[in-house]
Amino acid sequence: MTIHAELHSQILRLHFVEHWGVNTIARQLHIHHSVVERVLSQVGVPQSERTESRSIRDPYNDFIVATLDKFPDLTATRLYVMACNRGYNGCSSHFRARVAELRPRKNPEAFQRLKTFPGEQMQCDWGSFGHLQIGRAKRPLMAFVMVLSWSRMIFVRFYLNARMESFLRGHVAAFEHLGVARVVLYDNLKSAVIQRHGDAITFNPELLKLSAHYRFEPRPCAPYRGNEKGRVERGVRFIRENFFAARDFRDLDDLNRQADQWCTEHSTQRPCQADTSITVGEAFEKEKEHLIALPDNPYPADDRVSVSIGKTPYARYDLNDYSLPHTHVRRVLTVLASMGTVRITDGAKVIASHVRSYGKGEQIEDPAHLQALVNYKRRGRAHRGQDRLSQSAPSSTALLTQGAKRGYRPSQVVAQLLNLLDSYGAQELEHAIAEALRQQVPHPNAVRIVLERRRDEHNRPPPLIVPLPANARANHIVVRPGSLDCYDQLSDNDNDNDNDNDNDNDNSVPGETDDDSIK
Repeated sequence: MTIHAELHSQILRLHFVEHWGVNTIARQLHIHHSVVERVLSQVGVPQSERTESRSIRDPYNDFIVATLDKFPDLTATRLYVMACNRGYNGCSSHFRARVAELRPRKNPEAFQRLKTFPGEQMQCDWGSFGHLQIGRAKRPLMAFVMVLSWSRMIFVRFYLNARMESFLRGHVAAFEHLGVARVVLYDNLKSAVIQRHGDAITFNPELLKLSAHYRFEPRPCAPYRGNEKGRVERGVRFIRENFFAARDFRDLDDLNRQADQWCTEHSTQRPCQADTSITVGEAFEKEKEHLIALPDNPYPADDRVSVSIGKTPYARYDLNDYSLPHTHVRRVLTVLASMGTVRITDGAKVIASHVRSYGKGEQIEDPAHLQALVNYKRRGRAHRGQDRLSQSAPSSTALLTQGAKRGYRPSQVVAQLLNLLDSYGAQELEHAIAEALRQQVPHPNAVRIVLERRRDEHNRPPPLIVPLPANARANHIVVRPGSLDCYDQLSDNDNDNDNDNDNDNDNSVPGETDDDSIK
């Protein structure tokens, strides 16, 4: 193939003047790269010069190599700044790519396989498994994993955080399930190691108390040496791939029940790495006799937090408010929290106990606490009614606000809405209030009309309201039903009277009628 002189001269100009490579020239001139290579070979350009393009980075290659020889760990960003101070005006991404090419490669590190004796060591770590949405709270789902190093028996327990109280609870549950080895190996997490300077290690005081209770030695890995606890690292991956993947569960308790079953059944059927002729479950039975015996009482792992109580009788703990007696406001109290219970104490006395909530912004209340405050302060009744409405039907706040702008008395509106709440329930009331707001009629009558219409549409009976007196003694009066025998006697007397009347009618002359008498 012959090319004309103009294309020939253009190829040479782009190569020698603009320093374009072969492929760039071919792409821009819409010709095959072999044409460009033939033109350059005819003028004596070597193959090496044809394939390599010049770059503004080339003058800085020696500088990069010399600097990296002296400071091997120097970042490419810092080298780019130093090159700019020396006149480099190119882009940072190309310069960083050149640094990556010239940086000396580290020699790969070889590791020795670690072996342990039965009952000598167990390894502990956390694993992240996404989040759980509980109400308005998005909680992290964390897995506490403990593995016996010899038998590879595994234990997992899921929690909604990785704080110290969950760390302690995981240990207690794992020790009850597996037993206690002589050494427990940790990463350098804050729950185990507060600070570390070389071999000078400051352990977490709570971990030291736990180790004294169960008589094991806590031992952290070397910094940035996760391979030292590879058994639990692989255990976390094994749980992620063989248990948690595509797992359906209702809540945290259901997930932990399934995890306990999986640990005692499925995970024990895999071969033991120390002795491949037996399973993990069989190896665990051999290792049991080498483990430390458990103490008589488990370690107390409840969370203990001091809380300052404000003007309202609520204690804030873990994003939620828990009620307490109004006589203990403006004090510093103690919250003792387990997985399912929150107790509020004043010294050694428990003043309130609630079921723990893992939501966000919720008010967990004991009706006795609130009723005592209402009885103590009569003005609090209206506020209590509004608070009850806002908790049951959030749209009631907007209805009260719009109703106040139109001159409706809030106390009357609250009283009527509370009656409707008692009669129809929170879900129906919320739907009716929302519809009344859409119709721009913020009045309880509009809400009542919507409720009655929905009741008729669903063929429901009208609500039956039985007003009870405010007197507590009157509410507990026992009414004994009377005997109904007297009604049976009345029925017998009526039958006798009917028989007498029939006899009187029989005194008439046979065949004689009124018509005959008239005749």
